[in-house]
Parts: sequence; C-alpha cells; structure tokens
Amino acid sequence: MILDDPDKFKCPNREVTHVSASDENAIKPSLGMALVPIVLTLLVLGIQLFYFGDFTPHIPLTIGIAITGLVGLKLGYKWPSIEEGAFHVINISMPSVSILIVVGMIVGVWIASGTVPSLIYYGLKLLSPEIFLAAGMILCSTVSVSLGTSWGTVGTVGLALMGIGAGFGIPMYWTAGAVVSGAFFGDKISPLSDTTNLAPAVTGTNLFDHIRNMLPTTVPSMLIALAIYFVVGFTLIDTSQVSFERIDAITSALDDAFWISPIMLAPALLVIALAVKKQPPIPSLFAGAVVGGLMAIVCQGATMHETFTFANSGYSIDTGVPEIDPLLNRGGIQSMMWTISLVLLALGFGGALEKTGCLQTIIEVIISRVKTFAGIQTSAILTSVATNTVAGDPYLSIALPGRMYAPVYRGIGYSPLNLSRAIEEGGTLVSPLIPWNAGGAFVISALALGIGDGNFENLLYIPLAFACWLSPVIGIFYAMTGLFSPKSSDEEKQAWQDAGEPIATIGA
Repeated sequence: MILDDPDKFKCPNREVTHVSASDENAIKPSLGMALVPIVLTLLVLGIQLFYFGDFTPHIPLTIGIAITGLVGLKLGYKWPSIEEGAFHVINISMPSVSILIVVGMIVGVWIASGTVPSLIYYGLKLLSPEIFLAAGMILCSTVSVSLGTSWGTVGTVGLALMGIGAGFGIPMYWTAGAVVSGAFFGDKISPLSDTTNLAPAVTGTNLFDHIRNMLPTTVPSMLIALAIYFVVGFTLIDTSQVSFERIDAITSALDDAFWISPIMLAPALLVIALAVKKQPPIPSLFAGAVVGGLMAIVCQGATMHETFTFANSGYSIDTGVPEIDPLLNRGGIQSMMWTISLVLLALGFGGALEKTGCLQTIIEVIISRVKTFAGIQTSAILTSVATNTVAGDPYLSIALPGRMYAPVYRGIGYSPLNLSRAIEEGGTLVSPLIPWNAGGAFVISALALGIGDGNFENLLYIPLAFACWLSPVIGIFYAMTGLFSPKSSDEEKQAWQDAGEPIATIGA
C-alpha cells in the first residue's frame, strides 16, 4: 500500500512522538523484530497466569517494557527517548487514572453513607430473580449513558447489583456479565464518554454522526444480550431455589447496620443530574463523593475522621451475613492502587511499543495484505482487539489503528465512519474482556470477583458479557455483506481535499 508520512496522523492530546536528534540513526523494525517484545511478553504473561496460577500481570508487563527497551536499543533508539515515549502515553491517560481514584473514594463513601446498602436493599425488595439480569443490564446502560463512564457505573451501581445477585443466589459471573454489558454500552454511545469522543477525533468524523453510525451494531447486540438474560433468568438459573430466608437475613442486616431510605440515593441522583447537564465527569463524581461523605456523617453517624478513612482506605463492617460482607468491606483510594499500578504499567508497555515503531510496523503489514473493504474493516476491528490485548490500553487501541487506517478508507471511497465504529467495537467494548487490560483489571477489582490463587471461575463473566463481544461480531458481518457500511459522501471528499488529508491505496 501507499502510506506517505504516518507521523503526520494525530489525535487530540496524543501526537505521534517524532524521532529526536538522538534517534536519527534508529531504523524501522522488521515484522519479526516488532513481534519479539509482544510474543515474549505474552509468553511470560501466560506462564504467570496459567502455570503459576497467579493473577498479577504486573511483573510480566514490567518485563515486557524491559524487552521492548532492549529491542528499541537494538534498532538505534536511545533509552531516554524510549522512556519519553512510555511516559508520554502515561501522561495523557492521567484523566482516566484520576477517575479511578475518585471512583475509589465514591465506593468507600457511598457504602458508609448508606447509598450502596440502600440500592441493594431496594433491589432485593423490588426485583424478582427471574428478571434480575435483564433489569441489571438496563439499569447499568441507563446510568452509563448518563454518566459517560463505564468505570464509574461498574464501581457504584454495578457493585450494588453484585450484592443483589448474591442475595438471589445468582452466580457472580452471570451478574458481572450483565453489569459489564450494560456499563460499557453507555461508554460506547454516550456523547460524554472520552472514548466516544476520541474515536471520531482520530478518524476525522463528526461525533453525533459517529454515534448514529454505531446504532446498527449496538442496538442488535444489546437486544440479543437482553433476550439471553431474560431466557437465562427464567430457565437456566434455578430461581426456585432462591432462599427468601437468606434475602430476609440480608435486608435485615442492612436495616440494622444502616439507615435505609430513598434519601440515601441522593448522591447517585446528584451525579446523574450533573451528567445530564453535561458537566465534566471528574468534578461530577467528586461532588457525589462529597455529598456521600456528608450523608455518612449526618445520616449514619460517622465522624469526619472516619469518613476520611472510608474515602482513603475503604469501608469495613461485619454484618454476619457472608453474602454481602465482601461487597461492603471495600472501596477507598488505596483499593484502586492495584488497578492503577497495572494500568500505568500497561500504558508504559504500549507507549514503548509505539515509540519503537513495533505497533506501526505490524499494522502496516496487515494493511498491505488486504485488498477489499471487508478486509480493511475486519482488520481494523481485529487490530483494535489485538492492541487492547497486547498493550492493555483502550485508548491506544482506538488512537493507533484509527490514525493508521484512516487514509486507506479515504483511498477506497468508504466513509471513515466505518473506521470510527470499528475501533470503538474492538477498543471500548473489548477492553473489559481482557483481564490484564485497564478495563478488565478494573472490572475484576471493583466487582470483587476474587480472581487469584488459581481460582479463575469468575472469569466466566467474559463470555457472558454478550453485548461486548456481539457488537464487533455483528460489525464484521456488516463488513462482509456491505450492510450499514456508508460510502464517502461528497462533503467528506471535499473536506479531505480542502484539508490536504493523506490518501492511501490498498494492495499497492
């Protein structure tokens, strides 16, 4: 293919780092060399996860950074330059890390304030076990679209739903699958979501055109997932074995330990109201944490010092009910440090791979071998999935393929709206399905899935998050059939010409 200067393709706040003067002798890696750090890192990661049975991807990713650094040195890069590339990616992802910190505060404080206990209490009272999974997915979808953050939804409403599911005797992995399906649906189509804004920015498309073009894959995947959860609730999960004595024990324990009232839902309603008014997510979430802290003091009798402790170290209580104690004894900024450290290492690994040209080489080889729109579209989706898997960073899985594939779509006469949809499907939606990815690590930590010591049963949430993997599958089907695959409009062609956008041809 013809791809003139890849370094000119940029996205907001994330420019490709150019070769500095100290790297003037650096060479582009061959495909074999580009695959070395990826293959070796995945090998070490596999040994850690499946041979040792230890779910701590941190050290394998650290080794991956070191291997990438050695490859970079072999290619002629200087270590300060490789380090700069890794830190650059970490730096521009700080808003996401900030959300993790605030969500940690919210979880601890909202438990102490009675917000999460009230959600669990009323959920057990109002929902029936048969419709729980479907209703949980709908609830998470609604909240996530309003907030524009899947992580915030998972850490608050999702946590409460885990408690309700435990009360109904529903396996954790089923509940987690429904929560993830709903929460990341909102992160895909909410105009407040950072990834939903990043994808059209990278590909040069309009935000709301991008959202509309995602509906043909999003709506069917959500409806199919909803139908599956309904069927499962009424057939596969034996709700006749639900112990109402256990439910009564849980609601009684919550009623004894907290003041349960609809008033306790005020912090959650405040955050949703701020989101509807299109306020920035971090101050909106922080406002919810502040109101939750005040309610913990005024309504639940906590002291200010205790409230600060809940925000920092998490909430702690012994209700004597094993189904809910693990869900109530959590939260706080410190509880997020495991996830944050994993996110930072994954981002550093992705940044080093990008700086040394390894990811770019692999993507260029893929593009050079496809000759049809179906091949390009499928490759864009799978490249985002692969970047998510290797780099562990949902932002890089959107930004890098979007930047590299955009000229090809212009060259074959198809709208970049197809590309922006592809990288959202392979980037945003697949992120929570990869345990060592930032999204997957957060889901496992926030929902208390207890992965570790060889206990991988709860990883079954991955295939059960139907909406997340059905959407890219439907996207590939559309690519093969030509359905919902818009061609370039005259306005788009004129805009590319006026802007001097690069155009690449395939198979050349």
